[in-house]
Amino acid sequence: MRVALRHRSGCLLLCLGLSLVTLLLQSLWVPPEPTADEAAGRSPEEQSQHSLRLHRLALRLEALSTQVQRLSSQRDDVNRKDLSFLLHRFRQDQRGLAHLVERELQRVSQKLDQLSRHHHHQADAPHKGPGETCEVPKDPAYPVCAEKVQFLQALWQSDPCYAFYGVDGSTCSILTYLSQIENFCPPHIGRNYSALPWHPKTHSNPKKADIRDTLRPLYEGMSNSSSPAIRFVRSRVERMSERWEQAGQRWKQGSNKTVSSQMKVLLFPGALAGGVGQRFEAMVDRGGPLGELVQWADLGACLTILGHDVTISTSQRQLRSLIGAAPGRGSCPIQRPLTFDLIYTDYHGLAHLQGAMGLSFQHYQCRFRILDSFGTEPAFNLGTYARSHGYKTQWGSWSLRSLQYMTMFPHTPDNSFLGFVSEEAVRDDEPKSESYKKDKIAVVYGKQEYMWQGKSEYLEVISEELETHATVYRPPGHTSSLPSFIRNHGLLSQEDFLRLLHRTKVFVGLGFPYEGPAPIEAIALGCVFLQPRFDPPHSSENSDFYKGKPTTRQITSQHPYAEQFIGKPYVWTVDVTNRTDVQLALRSILSTEVKPFTPQEFTCVGMLERLHGYITHQNFCSKSVPTWPPERDLRGHLGPLGESCVSVCQRSSLQCEPALFHHLNTPATFTRLGLDCSNTVQEVNHLFPSYNPWGRHCGLQQEPLLFSCAGSDPSHRRLCPCRAPPSAQVPI
Repeated sequence: MRVALRHRSGCLLLCLGLSLVTLLLQSLWVPPEPTADEAAGRSPEEQSQHSLRLHRLALRLEALSTQVQRLSSQRDDVNRKDLSFLLHRFRQDQRGLAHLVERELQRVSQKLDQLSRHHHHQADAPHKGPGETCEVPKDPAYPVCAEKVQFLQALWQSDPCYAFYGVDGSTCSILTYLSQIENFCPPHIGRNYSALPWHPKTHSNPKKADIRDTLRPLYEGMSNSSSPAIRFVRSRVERMSERWEQAGQRWKQGSNKTVSSQMKVLLFPGALAGGVGQRFEAMVDRGGPLGELVQWADLGACLTILGHDVTISTSQRQLRSLIGAAPGRGSCPIQRPLTFDLIYTDYHGLAHLQGAMGLSFQHYQCRFRILDSFGTEPAFNLGTYARSHGYKTQWGSWSLRSLQYMTMFPHTPDNSFLGFVSEEAVRDDEPKSESYKKDKIAVVYGKQEYMWQGKSEYLEVISEELETHATVYRPPGHTSSLPSFIRNHGLLSQEDFLRLLHRTKVFVGLGFPYEGPAPIEAIALGCVFLQPRFDPPHSSENSDFYKGKPTTRQITSQHPYAEQFIGKPYVWTVDVTNRTDVQLALRSILSTEVKPFTPQEFTCVGMLERLHGYITHQNFCSKSVPTWPPERDLRGHLGPLGESCVSVCQRSSLQCEPALFHHLNTPATFTRLGLDCSNTVQEVNHLFPSYNPWGRHCGLQQEPLLFSCAGSDPSHRRLCPCRAPPSAQVPI
């Protein structure tokens, strides 16, 4: 049975509801404190506007209530259209009210949690009675104390983290914070400077890292992720797990090795976090770059097999929790000592860490390792030097040790070569005798159509000799612009792509992408890599891709490592604009049978050896001069004018070792080499130590962060610390 609701009854119910809701809203209305993620992206004006929204809605509801009461008193003048419109407006405001009330309840809950967590910080604060004041101490050991006090007096409300640590705007609370949480003011009586809550604590009886025989803990830790990128990483780890496990046992049974302590390691691919991560994720299933993901997968697998405790995260919120960041925008130090011995991240991740760690970021940056595909040379790394000498770019300027940057290929020994592991050559389901047989086909390296522009004639020459295949992403409803003679499979799964490469004779480079892992994996599967020669070489001077990259490298082909360290018959570098050059190369390739080849540095054992060496010997938190490699390994060389130490050492089949520079950086070295110096200067210069024959000027390095194997200049002869390669891995 339906009961008709009369106008006056409906208005009275509506009025009563509005009144109750308005009272509830007014009781809840307090200026809300933004969460860490919300506050980080808001200006002060936006924050003040947000704090008024709830109050404005309450006023709006009061106005509606008044209007309903007026209508109810004017029964005869009310029509259905007026009431319908009023109810519609009420429903709109009701939806907004419900959302905001829920938000405010969450904020109240979060505030209570924060108050309970930092209660112990306030318990240590000095209790001052009414009228009591704290004087700013004048201590020469803390010269910026007064300046910091003034700063916080004016801006302590700019970041909620200060209130979290007990700052309430009073001088007493500020001095307590600056002495007990930061270290800019003298500690109170009875408190020790070393007791700062976020300072590192020494490990007692560290656990030894034992080689593991399973990768299960690593990929099970990624099992709940819906991220396409993490799914790719997990899939690669699972697919290659047997190889990693076997390599670990082989390496363990080899020669005696230094047993390292078990490290607690965080992997944080910053390119997969936040807004940048959303854009990267969107590209994974559309032909976007996967080389970085290959490296992250292999790094996680390698660390796990070596016996270290590995955590992987791509969430900014989880990162803050893992490192113990204080609530707020990152102006304050973390709440506790960093529990991770090493944090592997990238340039994006560095920015996230800096935004969460405050003062403690600089204190702990010696524990960071940066996956940096194309490398960062010392001249770009030291911020003050880069700005004053024209080396400032979008990347770089973090003032880390150059060896903390870890590259995909051995570009320069200034950085640490991390690498990755190439796919294996033989499938389990086919006999070895059949695995080297190839079909007369070519597969083109380039998953997006823009990479193919201007290459039609080059590809036409190839198609005359070989059936030519592609794996280019095809958006739904998109008309392909590929040449008609190309057989396009679309994007393939990694397993299907490897299956195709098993049949392929030639893997064809188009000139881009630069220096990816795919050519190395194709060679390991028995393909020949055909690539363009660059004349003139590509660099930041003429390539949009390298513009802004923190390197002066000039590359002579799409894949310089493959050209220089592998070469023929596996790698052919040609002038793709010269039809005859391409034809001759193809005929030579077709008349030659090559077996699968994997350089030692791109095997599981090679990566285990390399990473174990870094973890064992690279201690960037020590203030003493490096002791590894030992001085006995040093082979000092004086280079010719204009050559870098990379080239000087390579000419003698050696490699430049930046950790040995300090042994050459003395006046005695010039004397030992028979150089007559008219004057010897010590400067901040990435070309030093070096000798300038015009004027017989000798230069010594003043800033150790600028010791550079890569630096070169036509007026300088570099003093170069060379050494023999430590293993069968390729010298760089």
